[in-house]
Amino acid sequence: MASKSCANILDLIPDKLLDIPQIPRSLPRVMTLPGVITGYDGDSDSMSSSCRERKIIVANMLPLHIQRDPDTLKLTFSFDEDALLWQLKDGFSPETEVVYVGSLKVEVDASEQEEVAQKLLEEFNCVPTFLPHDLHKKFYAGFCKQQLWPLFHYMLPMCPDHTDRFDRLLWQAYVSANKIFADKVMEVADPEDDYIWVHDYHLMILPTFLRKRYNRVKLGFFLHSPFPSSEIYRTLPVRDEILKGLLNCDLIGFHTFDYARHFLSCCSRMMGLDYESKRGHIGLDYFGRTVYIKILPVGIHMGRLKSVLNLPITSKKVKEIAERYKGKKLIVGVDDMDIFKGISLKLLAFEYLLQLHPVLQGNLVLIQIVNPARSSGKDVQEAKRETYLIVNRINEAYGSPDYQPVVLIDRPVARYEKSAYYSMADCCIVNAVRDGMNLVPYKYIVCRQHSPYLAQDVDSKKEVSRTSMLVVSEFIGCSPSLSGAIRVNPWDIESVAGAISSAITMKDSEKQMRHEKHYRYVSSHDVAYWARSFMQDLERASKDHYNKRCWGIGFGLGFRVVSLSPSFRKLSPNYIVSAYRRSSRRAIFLDYDGTLVPQSSIVKTPSEELINILTTLCNDPKNTVFIVSGRGRSSLSEWLAPCERLGLAAEHGYFTRWGGNSEWEVSLPAADLEWKEIAEPVMRLYTEATDGSNIEVKESGLVWHHQDADPDFGSCQAKELLVHLENVLANEPAVVKRGQHIVEVKPQGVSKGLVAGHILSTMVEKGEAPDFVTCIGDDRSDEDMFESIRNTISSPEIFACTVGRKPSKAKYYLDDTADVIKLLGGLANASDPKPGNTARFQVTFDTIF
Repeated sequence: MASKSCANILDLIPDKLLDIPQIPRSLPRVMTLPGVITGYDGDSDSMSSSCRERKIIVANMLPLHIQRDPDTLKLTFSFDEDALLWQLKDGFSPETEVVYVGSLKVEVDASEQEEVAQKLLEEFNCVPTFLPHDLHKKFYAGFCKQQLWPLFHYMLPMCPDHTDRFDRLLWQAYVSANKIFADKVMEVADPEDDYIWVHDYHLMILPTFLRKRYNRVKLGFFLHSPFPSSEIYRTLPVRDEILKGLLNCDLIGFHTFDYARHFLSCCSRMMGLDYESKRGHIGLDYFGRTVYIKILPVGIHMGRLKSVLNLPITSKKVKEIAERYKGKKLIVGVDDMDIFKGISLKLLAFEYLLQLHPVLQGNLVLIQIVNPARSSGKDVQEAKRETYLIVNRINEAYGSPDYQPVVLIDRPVARYEKSAYYSMADCCIVNAVRDGMNLVPYKYIVCRQHSPYLAQDVDSKKEVSRTSMLVVSEFIGCSPSLSGAIRVNPWDIESVAGAISSAITMKDSEKQMRHEKHYRYVSSHDVAYWARSFMQDLERASKDHYNKRCWGIGFGLGFRVVSLSPSFRKLSPNYIVSAYRRSSRRAIFLDYDGTLVPQSSIVKTPSEELINILTTLCNDPKNTVFIVSGRGRSSLSEWLAPCERLGLAAEHGYFTRWGGNSEWEVSLPAADLEWKEIAEPVMRLYTEATDGSNIEVKESGLVWHHQDADPDFGSCQAKELLVHLENVLANEPAVVKRGQHIVEVKPQGVSKGLVAGHILSTMVEKGEAPDFVTCIGDDRSDEDMFESIRNTISSPEIFACTVGRKPSKAKYYLDDTADVIKLLGGLANASDPKPGNTARFQVTFDTIF
């Protein structure tokens, strides 16, 4: 299901794509050797700091406040203590050095860039990327905000009036920007020791560039936005490039399981990758590398929020709010002016509530704080116009000279003022139709817990219980972690109105219980916990980097790393042919489907070339050649009839025949197969429920195929069927196995490994012990053969070979069935060379990989 997209775009020069001016490639101080930074004077402090553990945090924007001095016109910088990237360092040990790579919020003239870069690196450990203006506009305002952001929030470009359709020039800008980020990261990174943590959808193909530069880079990625369902994501023309970019990480983080599940579904449907849980951690096998999935919502910085609450200006604002709205119930909402935040839906629900319950009129106030929009466009303007329209309608219908039902604060609001409103609100509502995380509920809970105004009852001076109530959309990332909140579908206006009513009328004792539960979670799962947990998982995911051999393969954005055991290598045709010629007695075991015939091929009969090669190998008196397959004996007998001396082991070795003139032998003559009558109705049940599946009935067993079913549903049904069959056949002499797109039930004591061992033992008993053994297969059942051959015979020349570069018990691999045919052709040439040293089978051997 591969898409035709710009996979070789790296072959283009980004500078030429967008007329990007040359950017200085080196900073005044960069790491040129591991642990050595140029420009240091060699003092002890410098030397000790260079040996510290380093984390490199990469994001679209650096966590800095920037101002230009009006007198000197020089830029001045300070850390933004409210920025997540700045706060996450609290999750690392004090000895850890944190380096930030990202863009600045202001444009810096080319003449100032070198001076600014040096200042930021020396004083703030920050590395600016300095994207040219035109590139940054197309990258951020173009591809990120006009195409990725709407799509990730489930908005398809059905109509050009609302969202922009895919523009390849904007995509090329995205690639170019990610390339510049990669250049800057590699200027300061020591790939041997540093951990690199990339953030958010702006940089989803950055991992490909970094992995290409250094195959063993320790690389994590966290997506702060939603990840859409596969049905939405698959509409993106560059879907494969972005998926492959993310899969070049060691660890990929998501706020919720829903987002992770959508990503895994995309990997399954578009790339054929399956995932499994490994000791509680979800892992994807990607060309021998395990890409781990982390599910953990980000938290807030407790200390920062508490310090704001303790400011005198905050206390003053709290008292002002208390006096202004005395005797009234307050509901607070804080949202960006964004079409996905659901502000208008919230207002409609509030309007319906006042209409439904007149008693609330004059007693209930909604304080709606609107943060400035992060992007501009027609959608934002429409959302703003609708918001004001509804607010004016509500206030005109239900307001009075001394009562305003909705207070709309549409201006930049300082943190202390927001904290004051949180502290005084009886309920907080977040009604977004789609949002990545949204930390507003977390901030509200902490403010309610630590509000100085709520510390004592104003009249009795007694301690009062802390309470809070949350109404949250089920479509936001924080919703699963807030089990005490009232979850709503924001599109259901009546239900949202009912939820608000329940929240403000709930008993204080229940509010207190919900609040305490939420506060325990929020206070223990803060931003430091999140960062520490992610980095611990990244360290674990990267620990095996040097235990495997790595190869970089693929071009452009299709680049990936193959990571395999150090002893695992491609089988060299020259090497095996040389060993073949030296030997005096040989045993050759070959799987059929996926080894001699492509798994994806509709035509399963052997080609004329394959028949000729097998016949030549069988006619060599030194050879014993067997096809060991899960297929039935009738199919194998018919297809391979021209190879009269070819041995066949059908149905995983339940039936064995040493040649065309021999009788079939049954490995378990007295086998009880009555369990088939139990298993077949169960399989039939799943076949009827799973479109595209079918049952293959064998003499010794049953196979349920789901290759043509929906990938996700078929895989899910296969897991269920496996458990179901294991339960009903628990006391029967049968084994249930799951393979590639199949679930198979076969008799106990039957496997490819056992039949291969039996054939080798028989040869030894006859005094024909082989000194050359080759075994080639492609799936899980063939792993038994590889292991059995190693344990049965001590031949000096054993070539166990799997098809495809993947983890295996085999020592060697070949890329595909074409390589297998070429290899067998080479062996056939060695058995029956034509006069004049001309090869009978024309075979082109690859060089050793």
